[in-house]
Parts: sequence; structure tokens; C-alpha cells
Amino acid sequence: MRTVWALVAVMLSCASASGAELTFTGSRVIPVNADASTGLERIYVVEDMSGVTVSYPSADAKWSVWGSMGAAYAEPVSVTTDSSGSHYRFPNANDFGITVEDAGRMHHYWVVDHALHSADFAGLSVNGEDSDCQSMYLNVEPLIAGKNYGISYYTINGAPRTLDRGYTLSYNTLEYDENAKTYNFVKKEDNLDALKQSIRVVKPLCDTQFALSGDRFDEAWGKENHAESAVYITDAVEAMTYAEKEERDNDNEQSDGTSGLGGSAPVDITFTAIVTDAVKFTEWQLSSSPDFDSYELRFNQTEVSYTFTEYGTWYMRFQASNADGSCDYISPTYEIQIGESRLVCPNAFSPGASEGVNDEWKVSYKSIVDFECHIFNRWGVKVATLTHPSQGWDGKYNGKLVPSGVYYYVIKARGADGHKYDMSGDINIIRYNQSRSGSVTNE
Repeated sequence: MRTVWALVAVMLSCASASGAELTFTGSRVIPVNADASTGLERIYVVEDMSGVTVSYPSADAKWSVWGSMGAAYAEPVSVTTDSSGSHYRFPNANDFGITVEDAGRMHHYWVVDHALHSADFAGLSVNGEDSDCQSMYLNVEPLIAGKNYGISYYTINGAPRTLDRGYTLSYNTLEYDENAKTYNFVKKEDNLDALKQSIRVVKPLCDTQFALSGDRFDEAWGKENHAESAVYITDAVEAMTYAEKEERDNDNEQSDGTSGLGGSAPVDITFTAIVTDAVKFTEWQLSSSPDFDSYELRFNQTEVSYTFTEYGTWYMRFQASNADGSCDYISPTYEIQIGESRLVCPNAFSPGASEGVNDEWKVSYKSIVDFECHIFNRWGVKVATLTHPSQGWDGKYNGKLVPSGVYYYVIKARGADGHKYDMSGDINIIRYNQSRSGSVTNE
């Protein structure tokens, strides 16, 4: 809401603008800067023009007044003069333009009689008939019919403009905080340059009262015009959604070049929705169709953790609605691409020879969702069992490095694409020993 101090600042800034100022005797006045395109040097809003005298600081100035047709139709008027300048007393209460010719220069002004534009209003109510899920209307009940509309003024060419009366419509709503990932209460203040019988506003996201005050000129003069609506129960819904993929750092898992939410299965993703007050029904929807012609799964909660284990492209979205289903929200669609499977086995490694370099036997894989591997020595003794493709064999049995030689693996696995792997093969354990002479020998 504007304050008296803000308007005083406007008055002071006007006094420093180019061009001579008009002064008024007999009523309080608020000067308003005019856009250069209007040809006006200033607009003066007078509390009540009855009995007011307007003065210009030159006794030699020539005055004329004009109306909505512009300064070209100005009519000369008689003024009185004294040592302080020239003075004009307008005979009737009205809005009008003034042109003062002084020292070969034309100065143009517009004067508003605020008393003719009562800002009073009796009440404020919610119009429930014309609203939709995004916007609504408020009905303004004026004390005097037709008195709450805009104040028009005219450029020197007779073009109509609307004076910003600075009404303030205030109410509460919810605003999303990206950092905190939550909706917070905020107070909204909408500036209205004029009032109409019906005011369109964006629907608030929480229950609230609407308060109307103004105009800014009455507030500067210490007059209070205020009206409040009954408590409005919102039915507007909104949500913010997130999808967070659980990242893995397995050095033997192949990248499929897919960025975003998909990749090598299994892919674990947590889907989260933050909703506003009027939301009563929530649902995450999983589909293999981008148009959601059918659903694979539906989850009636705001947070869902799901593991994607099947090859293909999947789609997830969030839907929310109010109590009677009249307003709903549908999130952007999240696309998850699960790649084809692959499984490759190395045939040699050198445990204990050089730490961190080829000292562990691991498969290279992608989108493997079931995995079991058994490793045997030449006598058929099982020396290791792996239950996940990210696991590796360090070449030890019962805590000790096994001898160099040939070992055997047997693998049964299944890919996200349904491919079954029945694999077996040799593992050659090779150890290198650095001799004193610097040559490398196989041990």
C-alpha cells in the first residue's frame, strides 16, 4: 500500500522537473509526472476545485483552458496579476487543461478535480459464477453508482489517457520456495489504476480474505477507504514435482550414453510432488505410452520410489485434484529410457602383482537385473561366488591368494530386455614379479 511519504516524494521530484510549476490556493494538491508523449508538463490532482485559485509565477503570462479535444481548441481566459504572478479562478468544478504562454514558450498542464471522482466503495464480494481454475472475479460495491471508474486526462492532441489511481487489492496466497522445496504464505498486493464493478484476479492458492483500499490520493490526504470480502475458500490447485535418480559408481558398469533419468537397469528413481492446500487427491501414473492411453501402475501418494528393471521407454507423471474434481493439475511427463543388456567376461587378471591394476576379476555389464557367478579351480572346488555384476573376485580363497593358473567361471544372468545369459569360460591368473635386474618374469 502506498504511503503519504511516497506521495510527498513524488511532489518533491515534480518540483525539480523542467518547466514552471502551477500553484493552488484553497485546496490540497498532489502533482503527478506526465509522460513526455502527452505534451503535458504536469498533472495536478486537486482535492476539491471549489473556490480554488491557480497561479503561475509570471504576470505577463497568457492563459487558455481546454478540454478533451486538446490544446488546439484552447480558449483564452482572463487572469488577475500581481507581483507574484498571474492567477486564474476556474468558475466551475471540472477537469480541464491549462496552457500558459510565457516568454514565447507554451506550458501545458492538466488539472483533475478529485471531488468529482469519489473513491468511496461500500463492499467487496466474491463472484463465484464466472471463475475458472486459474482466475476469479470480485464484485466492487460503490457507494455511488459509477463513481469508482478511472480518471481520464487528455494529451495536448486530445488523446485520452488513464490516471493511475493506485487502488490496492491485497490478499494471501502461496508461493513456491525452490530452495526449501515448500509452499509458503505470502501477501500479494495488486495495484489497480482504476476500479470496475468486476475485478479479475489470479486465484489464490490458500484460503484468504480480499481487502480493497485507495485511492492513493485519498490515502495521502488521510482519508481511509477500505473494504473486505468474506473468507474465500480456495479450490485452485498447483504442484511442483521432482524426479531424482539414484546414481551408481560401479567401475565395470557400461554407460549406454543416455543422459537424464534412464540408463543401465536397474534404475532407482524417487518421484516427489509438493502440493497446495486445496489438493485432496494425488496420483503418480506410470505408462509405456507417452499419451498415457493405459497405465502400468498408479500410486496414490505424493512420493514414490520405483525401480525400473525392464528394457524400453517409460513415462511417469503426477496428477492432483481438489475435493470435487473440478480443478486438477497434471505435471510435465518424465521420460525414462532403459537400455539393452550386455555382459562380457575377461579371461585373465593378475591379483597381488600391482595394486589397483588388473588385480580383480570383474565382468563388464549393462542392464543386468539378475546375476549369479561361481568360480572353480581345476579340481572343481568352488573358490568364489558373486551375486551382483558389480562384484569382483580378488583372487583369494579362504583369505589367501590362490596359485597362478587356470580357473573356471559359470554365470547365469538375465538382462532388462529379457535376454538370458548362460556363460562359462576360463580365468587365467597371471602374476608378474620384478627381478633385481629390472626384467619382468612370469611367476
